[in-house]
Amino acid sequence: MLTTILVGILALIAGTALGFFIARKTMMNYLKKNPPINEQMIRMMMMQMGMTPSQKKINQMMKMMNNHLK
Repeated sequence: MLTTILVGILALIAGTALGFFIARKTMMNYLKKNPPINEQMIRMMMMQMGMTPSQKKINQMMKMMNNHLK
């Protein structure tokens, strides 16, 4: 009886930990493939701040963000 409860609790803890790490790895891969900010969003943010967004500035910001994710 006691061993059954103990095994159940251990299985629950192991399953929770394993599920957490699998979900974390899946989410990190998703964010690498699909970054949350794209060039169009950067262009809109720069325009809202009163800056004139050149393609060079946008490329620099995208490169900076991609390096930050690695």
